[in-house]
Amino acid sequence: MSTSQGASNSNTYGYRNGNRTSLKTSNVKSKPTQRRNTTVIKDHTTVPGRVRVAVRLRPRIAEESVADADFADCVELQPELKRLKLRKNNWDGETYEFDEVLTEFASQKRVYEVVARPVVESVLDGYNGTIMAYGQTGTGKTYTLGRLGEEDTAARGIMVRAMEDIFADVSLETDSVSVSYLQLYMETIQDLLDPANDNIAIAEDPKTGDVSLPGATLIEIRDQQSFVELLRLGEAHRFAANTKLNTESSRSHAILMVHVKRSVKGRDVSHSNENGNHPHMIKSLKPPIVRKAKLVVVDLAGSERIDKSGSEGHMLEEAKSINLSLSALGKCINSLAENSAHVPFRDSKLTRLLRDSFGGTARTSLVITIGPSPRHRGETASTIMFGQRAMKVENMIKLKEEFDYKSLSRRLDIELDKLIMEHERQQKAFEDEIERLATEAQHRISEAERNYVDSLEKERSKYQKDYMESIKKIEEKVMLNQRKNEEPHIKSSVEIPKVSAEEMADLKKMLQKETLLRKSAEGETNNLKIQVAELKQSEASAKSEISKLHKILEDEAHQKDKLEGEIAILQSQLLQFSLEAGETRRQLNGGGFEKEVGCRDSLTSQVKHQQQASGNGEKPSIAKLFEQVGLQKILSLLEAEDVDVRIHAVKVVANLAAEETNQGKIVEAGGLTSLLMLLKTTQDETIHRVAAGAIANLAMNETNQELIMAQGGISLLSMTAANAEDPQTLRMIAGAIANLCGNDKLQTELRGEGGIKALLGMVRCRHPDVHAQVARGIANFAKCESRASSQGIKSGRSFLIDDGALPWIVQNANIEASSIRRHIELALCHLAQHEINAKDMINGGALWELVRISRDCSREDIKILAHRTLASNPAFQAEMRRLRLSH
Repeated sequence: MSTSQGASNSNTYGYRNGNRTSLKTSNVKSKPTQRRNTTVIKDHTTVPGRVRVAVRLRPRIAEESVADADFADCVELQPELKRLKLRKNNWDGETYEFDEVLTEFASQKRVYEVVARPVVESVLDGYNGTIMAYGQTGTGKTYTLGRLGEEDTAARGIMVRAMEDIFADVSLETDSVSVSYLQLYMETIQDLLDPANDNIAIAEDPKTGDVSLPGATLIEIRDQQSFVELLRLGEAHRFAANTKLNTESSRSHAILMVHVKRSVKGRDVSHSNENGNHPHMIKSLKPPIVRKAKLVVVDLAGSERIDKSGSEGHMLEEAKSINLSLSALGKCINSLAENSAHVPFRDSKLTRLLRDSFGGTARTSLVITIGPSPRHRGETASTIMFGQRAMKVENMIKLKEEFDYKSLSRRLDIELDKLIMEHERQQKAFEDEIERLATEAQHRISEAERNYVDSLEKERSKYQKDYMESIKKIEEKVMLNQRKNEEPHIKSSVEIPKVSAEEMADLKKMLQKETLLRKSAEGETNNLKIQVAELKQSEASAKSEISKLHKILEDEAHQKDKLEGEIAILQSQLLQFSLEAGETRRQLNGGGFEKEVGCRDSLTSQVKHQQQASGNGEKPSIAKLFEQVGLQKILSLLEAEDVDVRIHAVKVVANLAAEETNQGKIVEAGGLTSLLMLLKTTQDETIHRVAAGAIANLAMNETNQELIMAQGGISLLSMTAANAEDPQTLRMIAGAIANLCGNDKLQTELRGEGGIKALLGMVRCRHPDVHAQVARGIANFAKCESRASSQGIKSGRSFLIDDGALPWIVQNANIEASSIRRHIELALCHLAQHEINAKDMINGGALWELVRISRDCSREDIKILAHRTLASNPAFQAEMRRLRLSH
């Protein structure tokens, strides 16, 4: 059924909460916290689960109020007892019990809480889930499931609310959410997201029996707005017709499939080997676990009687096909309720698609819709009996969990690269050390050789000099003796040999001394050779010592990792003891200074404990902390001297700001001013990232946007973006500025304070999420400018073109990432609507992109807008004629 049908039904649904309904809603509201703490299903891979059935009564429409004015409703509801009474006449009737009985006053939120939320929670825990609406045409099935709630957010249906809960629980960094939207029309499966794909085959696994649709379009989404746009696109392609029973009667069964893939944290328990060594190595080799669950939301076409609906011609054939498929579904449920040996799932494509929902492994919740008119008592009775039989069907709910070997392989590749690089670094350091030692040893050897040669040369010169002096003295004595012998008075020469003998003895002594000195020099030479050998031996021992040092360093690194783990455990225990000590201090001390200090310590411990719980994979109860501590005390911690305390406090404020109900309280308490002051006064990157995220959440409110501008928020965000390098910080800042760009009143001021240039400056980070936020901000700004120009408020060229945004827009207009491309395409269309921008866009190459968008854009609304803009602009028309282009 299309969106227009939801609009028509909204006039007949006067849902409001009474006292009893409000009480039920408040009780159901606490279920998400209980689900995170009480995980009974997780302990078993397969558990039984009966199909839950709720009945919802549509209020009387205007036609029924006139035609049945004299008759009572054919049903009487007893919601307190979860019973329904079907009247046969004024005094007799039959009573039926259901899991939930929803009156005509039940709100959409109440319906979601009791019908769909348990199934959505199971899907988030890794189990398949099905939510289905069954009933007569015109009783509000599409209103219950598929209402978008664009005019009134309280009217949002189960599809929109379920996706809100899914996005609130998954982490886009590690998890993924993909969507398919199909319709079963005349026994053919058609793709609502790609109308050309109009005959999709069903594939069945011969081993497990699982049914899949490999030909269906599967789109990964990352935000709620993208999902709503996909729903709007799919509803526009769904078949609907005008009958006597419903002005917008669905002529096909709509099937929404949401595939949720989640990484499981906290399940890796390290096991040591037989010797108890290296437990971290075994942990690192264990593949991560992923859970692949599927949520199926089925909006069945309404059953109808031909004589009442007035269908004829092709509509008659459609009605026959609808009734045949619903009849096949009823037969399957009857067989399952009676435990028959054969269940005719293959009688219809509808029953084949729902094989896992009834009697399979999915958690199934069925809502049957009925009307109060006594004229349709037969159809109402048939719907009630269908629900009664469905309550007897038992499913065996199975956990969809498997090992992520691809992720393990990528992680091991990264670790291997790190080890190789570390080994190369260590090898290079080892080789450098060996080269240093060898060079040093060579220098010492060379120096020793030079010293030896110098000493030897000195000794040789000294000995040679002494030798020459001794020879000279002997010669002088010989000459003297000869002159004495020539004298006549001298005695015979018998005395000459005596003198010569003494001289010869001196000469022998000198020769012996020279011989000893030579031997001493040879001994010194041998000593130097021994020293060289010892140096070589010391070099070898140095190599061995270096190897031992490497091994010691590795052991110390392992010991450090182990100690860090023990320190983390001790820190968590210390925080817990601090919390308990703070509680005890508050109980024992009645007042005064000790009570005040205890409260402050307890407050800090509570904030840290909540953040630590979040880091360990547990969902922190921020609302509980908010109630116990109070907003003012939490904001006071933003000015604490301890950086860790400030980080924990700003994370709590950011979590609170994510809830729309808390934003007004935070602003009134001065939280916005404190967050802006953090951007100005601190240099911590984590505080910048979290504070910018909180400001982005607050900037979604128009009143808060004006406050941010008044307090210089754009200048602070621009300054923070200029100094930031972390992509997540830049993404948060770009998101905040993008939200401000969507305010018509702030265009001139935002541009004057450098908001556009700050956005363009952040494209230096090539992260796609940052570029997506930049593109969203430019699209919002261009849209506001286009609206101001059409209203005559703004004249002149676009500020975006003045600030140099056009080249980046044109460069990324055909980028592969759809989250960036769709915003840029919208920005181009809005810029082109103002004729004064045409010349710059033609010169900048934007005309070619507009022509491409009008031809090839995947989104029909943008494609039409581009086509209309080109056709209405004379400058574009003239340039296209010159270039011989058509659109």
